[in-house]
Amino acid sequence: MTRSDLVLRLAERFAQLTQRDTEFAVKTILDAMSDALARGHRIEIRGFGSFSISRRPPRLGRNPRSGAQVTIPEKLVPHFKPGKALREAVDALPMPPEQVPSRKQPVLSDLQSRSH
Repeated sequence: MTRSDLVLRLAERFAQLTQRDTEFAVKTILDAMSDALARGHRIEIRGFGSFSISRRPPRLGRNPRSGAQVTIPEKLVPHFKPGKALREAVDALPMPPEQVPSRKQPVLSDLQSRSH
C-alpha cells in the first residue's frame, strides 16, 4: 500500500472528507511521526506496533571495487516492531502460492533431474 492508496481508502471510507482534507490528514500524521522520531522519541500505537530509533555502531566494511577497508560511521536508524495484534492478524492470513518464500535447499525433484 502506498501513501496515495491510503489517502484513497480513507477518502472512500469517510465520505464527509474531501480528497484534499484526507491528503492533509495523512501528511500531518506522517509529519508528526517523523518529527517525533527525529527528536529521538518513541511512538507506540496500541495493537499496531511501535516505532523507535536504533543505533548502529561504527564498523569496518570493505570497498567492493578495491577491497580496501572502510570505516563506516555510527548511524541512527528508524526501527518498527509490530504489536501482538498485528503479528497475529498477519500470521492468520493465508499466503498466496506466488508469495511463498523460495526454498534455500533444492527440492528432491531438482536433485533427481540433475543426476540424470
